[in-house]
Amino acid sequence: MHATAHPPWRVVLIEDHDDTRRFFESCIEQNTGLLLAASFGALTPALRWFESHGADLLVTDLQLPDGSGITALKAVARLHPACDKLVITMFGDEDHVVASIEAGAVGYVHKDANMLDIAQVLLDVKQGASPISPMVARGLLARLKQLKGSPDATSELAQAPATALLTKREREMLDLLARGYMYAEIASLSAISLHTVQGHVKNIYSKLAVRSRAEAVFEASRLGIISSFGSPP
Repeated sequence: MHATAHPPWRVVLIEDHDDTRRFFESCIEQNTGLLLAASFGALTPALRWFESHGADLLVTDLQLPDGSGITALKAVARLHPACDKLVITMFGDEDHVVASIEAGAVGYVHKDANMLDIAQVLLDVKQGASPISPMVARGLLARLKQLKGSPDATSELAQAPATALLTKREREMLDLLARGYMYAEIASLSAISLHTVQGHVKNIYSKLAVRSRAEAVFEASRLGIISSFGSPP
């Protein structure tokens, strides 16, 4: 059975750098799976647009001439909960990353990353991916480890950012990996394609800065993302 083609995902950009915005616009417009619904160089007109329009994806910078992209994330999360939100910025510190995740971002990409095939990143997001640049993930992971090891940090403070590091779907994938399921079995159980499972696992490895199933399960258990190593099926 062939999957029914989905209408193009509607994308809104908020990026104040003209060249970067035009580049992103071009990437989106050239991909038949995406539709550029609106593009802004500042926060205020974008917020005004979202008051009467919806979208499937928001891509925003954080430092804007009239405010912070965090404000956009919070507003869109309130007005359009189904809209996925991606941050692309020069800021790679933990404070900005955690604030973005708490505001509803499902991904955080540093502008120095070599990807910038923004169209493919957005399509991956709509397939359940949660892209975080490796340099950002490593910095955040280091911070989480410090929190976990600090006697002054409460378990709630330490675990909340750790849980936010992975999406709900990625935590589900990790739990099945911990229980010993193979990729094909996970795909069947989750009613998704093998390719999608592989994409989730790749994201998990990148975010946890690991290279294998065993390392991922160990690190996630240590950080409190999963409660145990699980049992084989």
